Amino acid sequence: MNGIRNFCIIAHIDHGKSTLADRMLELTGTIEKRDMKSQLLDQMDLEREKGITIKLQPVRMQWKGHELNLIDTPGHVDFSYEVSRSLMACEGAILVVDAAQGIQAQTLANVYLALEANLTIIPVLNKIDLPAAEPERVAKEVATLIGCDPDEIIKISAKEGTNVDTLLDSIIEKIPSPMGTPEAPTRALIFDSIYDEYRGVILYLRVFDGKLRKGDQLHLMAPDKNALAVDTGFFIPTMHPSDEISCGEIGYCVTNLKSIADAKVGDTLTLQSNPASEALPGYKRVKPFVYAGFFPSSGEDYPALKDALEKLTLNDAALEYVPESSQVLGFGYRLGFLGLLHLEIVKERLEREFNLSLVVTNPSVDYQVVTTTKERLEVKSAADLPNVSRIEVIEEPWIKGEIIVPSRYLGSVLQLINSIRGIQKNLSYIDSELALVDFESPLSNVLTDFYDDLKSITSGYGSFNYDFLEYRPEDLVRVDILVGGEMVDSLSLITHRSESIKLGRRIVEKLKEIVPRQLFEISLQAAIGAKVIAREDIRAMGKNVTAKLYGGDVSRKNKLLDKQKKGKKKMKKIGKVDIPPEAFMVLLKKN
Repeated sequence: MNGIRNFCIIAHIDHGKSTLADRMLELTGTIEKRDMKSQLLDQMDLEREKGITIKLQPVRMQWKGHELNLIDTPGHVDFSYEVSRSLMACEGAILVVDAAQGIQAQTLANVYLALEANLTIIPVLNKIDLPAAEPERVAKEVATLIGCDPDEIIKISAKEGTNVDTLLDSIIEKIPSPMGTPEAPTRALIFDSIYDEYRGVILYLRVFDGKLRKGDQLHLMAPDKNALAVDTGFFIPTMHPSDEISCGEIGYCVTNLKSIADAKVGDTLTLQSNPASEALPGYKRVKPFVYAGFFPSSGEDYPALKDALEKLTLNDAALEYVPESSQVLGFGYRLGFLGLLHLEIVKERLEREFNLSLVVTNPSVDYQVVTTTKERLEVKSAADLPNVSRIEVIEEPWIKGEIIVPSRYLGSVLQLINSIRGIQKNLSYIDSELALVDFESPLSNVLTDFYDDLKSITSGYGSFNYDFLEYRPEDLVRVDILVGGEMVDSLSLITHRSESIKLGRRIVEKLKEIVPRQLFEISLQAAIGAKVIAREDIRAMGKNVTAKLYGGDVSRKNKLLDKQKKGKKKMKKIGKVDIPPEAFMVLLKKN
């Protein structure tokens, strides 16, 4: 175990994690030069297109007689639980900071996670080759953050390979070797799991005590399930079979499980023959925060959508779905996600991998409703809200947020926080140029446009990170949207009373642009219960019924116009308004 080093790379999005991993693989000879390609550990097409890591990826390297196990973690806030489990599997972390951009919100969040896990942090400044790089200034920021000497920070260029060998030496020197008892009952932490349609569920493991052999009878402690170790091995970065994974090592185990819902991230694996008495600490069930309705554009595709979701949940344990029906959109599913990026990725995968054309309704959060009979209900969409007479209080989820921003933009950022019903809690300075704002706000208000607005008012320099805080009782109301007097349940939403009129007005104005004109007048209304709070009318399309007249008495013309008027009146009663799919996207973004 003295020759093993387990570490991960933590950084804000786009600070060079995957590029640094590429250089390490190249330098250690793990990958031949001819097989090398950029972002090698990012396997999915979506990861390459967006330039982000979605699925974490472990890899084993050899350097100067030592075994180095790297876990390349996702950097986005939606996947922070995966990051925290990956940190639990390591003894050290390389903190990568962009020498041009400096410390960002996700950097801070990941540093806190690393400090909680008692990891040895090696600070690194990347992209020193950029013309805009300010290594001296950023080094002082990093030194202030983690309390080290600025001279200790290793300055590298992952793209050009500058000083990456020094970093590898530093990993061997500074990161401690793993602790554990090889003779104790086997305990291994599952830090990720994937589903392979030919082999079954593959667990990514870090063995803390004992060892794991091919053919062992396994026991998963959280769901209390048994499984068989069909195969074991490690990553280089492809799967390389090995008869056992020893104490302190990171590897994989192919099991006979049929769904990754049975093998959740953070669970402890032990052996049936000699089980461990207690599980490794920190396991929690990941709960979705954001919900949206997914409907096929054509009703014929409903079975295909059901099939696609079943296959997708085999690979994504955090995804939840339940059937849902809508008067306008027909049959579909309400899906639960960890955040908006997770929603976007699932939508892209359903459309690309399964060739589905989808209509996605506005994302909402889940609310806790306490009824007059003291019953507590969980409401995932406005359509599920009980009658107003039965509701005593509605509680909405609040988050604890952090924004890092250059101090010259501070006033605009504080105004933005106020505009989303946020409460500023603390204001501190990382250095003379950089401010850190702590605030609390309702989750529903940061879901759609908050990040875009923040980037806009700070010229792209502001960065944002959040954690779930609690449910708080608020004065919330259900806003219904009526098109031609008919309520469209898929457009209903829950919002704060103070924001309801502004929101209702915005939605009907947007719908006026999107809903096509008919031969009769269409009224668009936003209402709270029986009270209409906003209204717009779509004028009827004109038709020149008098065109065929070529003279004669004016009474003939009036007769035709009266006939047309009666026809339009009748049409208004029986006419149906076809709402295009774009109408359901108006709530996603203001613009």
